[in-house]
Order: sequence, then structure tokens, then C-alpha cells
Amino acid sequence: MTQDQYGKQDPQDQYSAPQEQESEQIPHPGITGQMDDEPDHGEDSYRGSGRLSGKKAIVTGGDSGIGRAVAIAFAREGADVLIAYLPEEEADARDTAQLVEKAGRRAVTVPGDIRDEAHCAAVVERAVGELGGLDILVNNAAYQMAQPGGITDISTEQFDRVMKTNLYAMFWLSRAAVPHMKPGSTIINTASIQAYQSSPELLDYATTKAGIVAFTKALGAGLAEKGIRVNSVAPGPIWTPLIPATMPDQKVESFGEQTPLGRAGQPAELAPAYVFFASQESSYVTGEVLGVTGGQPLS
Repeated sequence: MTQDQYGKQDPQDQYSAPQEQESEQIPHPGITGQMDDEPDHGEDSYRGSGRLSGKKAIVTGGDSGIGRAVAIAFAREGADVLIAYLPEEEADARDTAQLVEKAGRRAVTVPGDIRDEAHCAAVVERAVGELGGLDILVNNAAYQMAQPGGITDISTEQFDRVMKTNLYAMFWLSRAAVPHMKPGSTIINTASIQAYQSSPELLDYATTKAGIVAFTKALGAGLAEKGIRVNSVAPGPIWTPLIPATMPDQKVESFGEQTPLGRAGQPAELAPAYVFFASQESSYVTGEVLGVTGGQPLS
């Protein structure tokens, strides 16, 4: 977002649509610096007000995209943040960590693959040991790879990777985290509009996102007696490195046009939803899904 955009109130033109820029596919998992049109993570716009003062958070996929925006917002609200990410995303993770530290908070970076159960347990132990506790778990990391031919083009290897990254890791991380969480702690899962309006080319990804919605509702009910709240944010089309790294050029060029607001969202526009669920402002909310979709209905 440029300085001139701060005062814009019309959500249709608050950001220029990414597809107006020259776009080309980049290698997976996608690094922010490889993008022609880098996303806005709130680096220059997010202003904190102490809503998460003293909290300790884990953000998976915290190196870039939505995860980076959440890490920045959490830090500026007063939280220390552990960032979990793939080793290939080291450059982005360092940049995010610097932004957390610039906000005066502690950043811990943990590379590795959350498809590994032992690594998920290690992420939680690192947070507890190095941050001094755990109050917020954000299960945000995800894998997708669009297949234009739908189910006949989705290999068993891809299906397994999507399931392990998006569902198994969320289960493993949550199971490891809960014993360390006190009343008032929160778990926030990243779902998607794909859970409700599923695209054939993202069949496997959409299946996991529907599973995340069910997981959120069941875990929210199950942990209520412990005073731990569980909620989910369901983004619509959001401009992150994952998009040009996993979607065909023609899809990237029109990304977000189908929304009532007529454009893709930016990670900075997602972060306040995560702050809301992480803070006491949402103390009477659990097992819910909040759509941030540019006007597309969650139905």
C-alpha cells in the first residue's frame, strides 16, 4: 500500500488488482522477492494497540503471505512470535523475523516440514522453551497445486502431501499445544472459501479446507471447558506467493475478479481477523468461521 492509499475508503480500489501487473509462474513454494507485484503485509500500515501484550504465539507458514501479515500484526500488538516455515523459505522467514524484532518483540525461526509429526512436536517445544509459554497457535501453513484436469490429474503423492500439510499437521500441532495452553489461550485455523465453494482443479485442497472447518467446530466445543477458544478465518482470493507458484498463468491474470469487490485481497486485510480471534475482544466466540472473501458468501 502506498502513502496515497492510506486515505482510500472505497474497498474496490484500495489496492490495484495484482492481475493488472505482469505476472508469471514462479517456482514452488514461492518467495516474496520472486513476485513482480509483492503483497502488502501491513509493513507500513498496521498499527498495534497492545491487545496481545505479553502473549506467546506460533504462526505456521509465517514467512510470507497471510502468515507474515499475522506475525507483523501480532508483534505490533505485543506478542512474541515463533515462525514455522519450509527450509526453502529461509529468506522470507528472516525478513519476517526482522519485522517482528523491529516491533520490539522476540522472534524465533524454526525451519522444517510440518508433514513430520516429530517436527510438529518440536515446534511447540521450541515455543514453550524459548518464548516461555504458548498462548496462541495459528495453523496457517498449507499446500495446494491446481490441476486443470481435476481428479484424474491429482496424483496420490500430491493428495498425500496436501492432506499431511493441511490436516495432519494441524492435528499434530494442536494436540501438542493444548497441554501447554492455559485458560484464555486460542487456536486459530486458516480455512478457505474453497471449503464452501470448491473448485474442481483444487479438489484435494478444498477437501482439506472443509475438514479444517469441521475440526474447528469440534475442537472448539471440546476445549471450551478448558477455557481455550478455537476459531477459523476463511480467506477468499488473497495475493500471496502461493498463487503464482501453484496456479496457471491465465488463472493468475484473473485472480480475484470474480469477487463482488472485483479484486484479490491483500494479506494485510486478513491480519485484523486473526488479531480479533487471538484477543479478548472475541472472548465469547469459539467454534466459528469468519469469512474475509471480498464479498463472496460462505455458502
